[in-house]
Amino acid sequence: MTISNLDPRAPLVLDTRELGRRPGSMREMTRTVPAPPDLGIEVLGVAEGAPVELDLRLEAVMEGVLVTGTARATLTGECARCLEPLTEDTEVSFQELFVYEDHALHGEGTGDDEVSTLEEDLVDLEPLLRDAVVLALPFQPLCMDDCPGLCPECGARLADDPEHAHEAAIDPRWAALTEIQTNDD
Repeated sequence: MTISNLDPRAPLVLDTRELGRRPGSMREMTRTVPAPPDLGIEVLGVAEGAPVELDLRLEAVMEGVLVTGTARATLTGECARCLEPLTEDTEVSFQELFVYEDHALHGEGTGDDEVSTLEEDLVDLEPLLRDAVVLALPFQPLCMDDCPGLCPECGARLADDPEHAHEAAIDPRWAALTEIQTNDD
């Protein structure tokens, strides 16, 4: 038996001992935990320490414990086009089989890299939560579907000023002719 590196008091670590190794036994729970650091992508994510509501069902099966659940949290970030602040609620679902250590050691899983294992009957939900939230995030979050973004010349937010325009840029190769024309006037 290996010694667990997991802290049973950590908010995203669950103790499955009360399920025993009796296939069919089940436990449902709801808990609110603080979000771990870096739960998101550069422009959108859950702020560290923000509340994450978890609805969980733990089921004992022959190979281990099946964890099924949903997580609800508030995302904060900025629009990828106009850089305005964004806040929106998200709900993601997840499911993972955590295999008993002795099953994983006997090669009953599909490979060490692909199988989550229980460590002394403890389940670490952080990697599972991180994968579910990050994979559900939009690649480029927008404040509105048709956000026009920023002016490429001056950086003005185009949604605030739809009539925003600049004089046509003069080709630098012809700029000397403009000077001749202004000198003639």
